[in-house]
Amino acid sequence: MNNTYYNGPTAEISKEIDKMKYCQEDESFDDKVRRIAGSLSDGQEHKYELQEILGEMRFLPAGRVQNAMGSRRITTAYNCFVSGTIEDSMSNIMERATEAAETMRRGGGIGYDFSLLRPKGDLIKSLDSKSSGPVSFMGIFDSICQTIASSGHRRGAQMGVLRVDHPDIKDFLTAKRNADKLTGFNISVGVTDAFMEALKDEEEYELIFDGVVRGTENAQEIWEMIMSSTWDWAEPGVLFIDRIKEMNNLYYCEEIAATNPCGEQPLPPYGACLLGSFNLTKYVDAETYIDGEENGPYVFNFTQFKADIPHIVRAMDNVIDRTIYPLKPQADEAKNKRRMGLGLTGLANAGEMLGYPYGSDSFLAWAEKVFACLRDNTYKASAMLAKEKGSFPMYREEYLKSNFVRSLPASVKKEIRKHGIRNSHLTSIAPTGTISLVADNVSGGIEPVFSHYYDRTIQTFDGPIVERVEDFAYAKGIEGRTADSITVQEHLAVLLLAQHYVDSACSKTCNVGDDVTYEEFKQVYMDAWSGGAKGCTTFRAAGKRFGILNAPVEEKKKNKSETQNTGETSETEEDAYMACFIDPQTGQRECS
Repeated sequence: MNNTYYNGPTAEISKEIDKMKYCQEDESFDDKVRRIAGSLSDGQEHKYELQEILGEMRFLPAGRVQNAMGSRRITTAYNCFVSGTIEDSMSNIMERATEAAETMRRGGGIGYDFSLLRPKGDLIKSLDSKSSGPVSFMGIFDSICQTIASSGHRRGAQMGVLRVDHPDIKDFLTAKRNADKLTGFNISVGVTDAFMEALKDEEEYELIFDGVVRGTENAQEIWEMIMSSTWDWAEPGVLFIDRIKEMNNLYYCEEIAATNPCGEQPLPPYGACLLGSFNLTKYVDAETYIDGEENGPYVFNFTQFKADIPHIVRAMDNVIDRTIYPLKPQADEAKNKRRMGLGLTGLANAGEMLGYPYGSDSFLAWAEKVFACLRDNTYKASAMLAKEKGSFPMYREEYLKSNFVRSLPASVKKEIRKHGIRNSHLTSIAPTGTISLVADNVSGGIEPVFSHYYDRTIQTFDGPIVERVEDFAYAKGIEGRTADSITVQEHLAVLLLAQHYVDSACSKTCNVGDDVTYEEFKQVYMDAWSGGAKGCTTFRAAGKRFGILNAPVEEKKKNKSETQNTGETSETEEDAYMACFIDPQTGQRECS
């Protein structure tokens, strides 16, 4: 088995990206697989199992794991971190900025909570001067991100969070309305349940800093600012921060105020996200074969999926002890709680191959079985690993009282009571953009197919290049639903279903078509909150922010024609299909 050779990616762009981002110099795909499996295995048998799983691309470790583990590069296998608490003092702010620089230099993105910084105009008694406010201090971290290139081919990524009840919330909400400001940040508002209740009741809510009420704001007015900005600019994202705390497995020993840059990992100070995704397209098999050729309906191989999960939990758990950490507090946090975020990619492709149109009732019914299988078997595998290696150090009996753990099947909870559990958190849904592209462009994460084919801008050391990319299922002759034919409510249904089975969070963009009114758009966020989501992100093609993926004009026109023929409403107008750019001075989206 050790001499088995795997084909790896077959598309030229997939081979290029794998070679550029994840392989060492003069390393083949097979060499990379053996390197990663060797660095993460417990013994020869486990190593061979890993080689098969990785070699067939049934599981795709996050890029940092592929890049770092077993390599000569002095980089971390963790994709992202959350900063240590940013306290309201210049010395602490600069200390966190120094830590951010080191983290980005080692390849990690960072999330920050700026809610503890005093509002703009507050008196600084020791200096007899006034504070410039949290938005101003975000500029320090933004400059660091722009200056320091993360190791490898990835620039630093950041998430900035401010609570909705911070007195400077209005400044925060308007901070990115020009494309030349805070360009190294994604931003999200930490929305509280108190705010949402005030919004429903059309009341004012309190602005609080340092435990003191500083005034009130009209909840409707602030919500309108959030919604209008998101409608136009796709930011800020919305984090339902109280829901995050309510559903945290470690509610008894940590506070969470921020997430990683993509939002799928709510993390405490110095928390780190260790990610990887099962490629669901590799579990779709032809039911019958005639003369060696596939002939018959596709079926999903749940047996193989279940069998692979324990091997991956064991391997990813080993990353925690075998990787490099930029900072000691990050290492301590990771080893005390042993968090990981195992997720999925290719959900849309796999469902369409099985005959389940994305967002349909049949799709949701099948997807629920997949999500439940991932949840139940990761937790069972971690309990069995705890029997062998011990529970994570911060494990307490209170763990079983957490809201998410209480939702597990009785048989799984029984194993946790008996053995403990090795990892505090186990599941997360990441965007998986690049690793999905390496796997011959399977649909990313739990997103629908963006387009049957499109042009992708790729950043290289020699500058950006544009390459044509064909969807994995489309290349097999399956024309599934694309993002511009899926309603925003169908997007939301997938998000809410996934969140029910995921202990961390889900990075999922609810695409908004031109047929959606502004009032309907706002209702999406209300439905996300009432439906149990930990956050919500939307993107409108007709907005003022341009996306990284651009479908060719002919494909968009084709999709539009097909949509009209079915009586459904097209997402975009024809002028949105033309070449577009962002004016760097105004941030306005202009189309030819």
